[in-house]
Amino acid sequence: MVWVTGKNNIETALNQFEAIDEIAILAAPGINDADVLGKIKDHCTNLGDRLAILDSPESIDLSKPDDVKKLQPFNSNYAALYFPWIQVFDPATKKLKFVPPSGHIAGIYARVDTQRGVHKAPANEVVMGALGMKQKISKNQQDGLNPQGINSIRELNGNIRVWGARTIGGDANGEFKYINIRRVFNYLRESIDEGTQSTVFEPNSPEIWARIRRTITAFLLTVWRSGALFGSTPEQAFYVKCDEENNPPEVRDAGQVIIEIGVAVVKPAEFVIFRISQWGGPGSK
Repeated sequence: MVWVTGKNNIETALNQFEAIDEIAILAAPGINDADVLGKIKDHCTNLGDRLAILDSPESIDLSKPDDVKKLQPFNSNYAALYFPWIQVFDPATKKLKFVPPSGHIAGIYARVDTQRGVHKAPANEVVMGALGMKQKISKNQQDGLNPQGINSIRELNGNIRVWGARTIGGDANGEFKYINIRRVFNYLRESIDEGTQSTVFEPNSPEIWARIRRTITAFLLTVWRSGALFGSTPEQAFYVKCDEENNPPEVRDAGQVIIEIGVAVVKPAEFVIFRISQWGGPGSK
């Protein structure tokens, strides 16, 4: 987890972060400059292994439906934005103050990752230390913010909770409109890349293909057992294909090994709807 602060030298900082594979989250506390946010978003998108936590401006007028556009700097399934700012007690001044929520949100990500895993959406979680909010969000306002991927912080049942789990752009981001789906794919991509490095420069033959299949299958079995993949059996949750069909001579001549992986990632129960339906099984439409 890394903090990005200030507008100056942002490109220098991001260039240094690029070489650190362990980074999974970037937070930019209180930064609203569109140019800086765009660079952070591009950094996460280009690397494909990290997600940015961004803050809204401190105060926004949401009296009109189109005002939600003031909160949405761009669409990106590699970034999440939270609104509004929260009130905390400052031990230095002994006074209450409003702060951007990204620091607290990053802590929630870390807490959920440790307790449940990256497949659990970092939402319906209490914001520890939050005593109030700069603006209170109604259910009607929430209904307008959620489809755009603006994650609200709301007071519910006496607690201040994160009440959104979407990437910026929401519905426009398709399969990656949920934060946990994006983070699971980031995690799988990074883990599989690291786990197959031992095959680099090995003879490109059926033997190495079988070795790759065994390695990735063993890893995905562990992921499935953790509850991150959907399906009552491994066959329903994922598949791994690495054979002569997807590695023809022209691919081997180019020094490449093509591995096809399919996973069914568990999506969050964002809306609880009571309905019984019939599912035809894997491959059905």
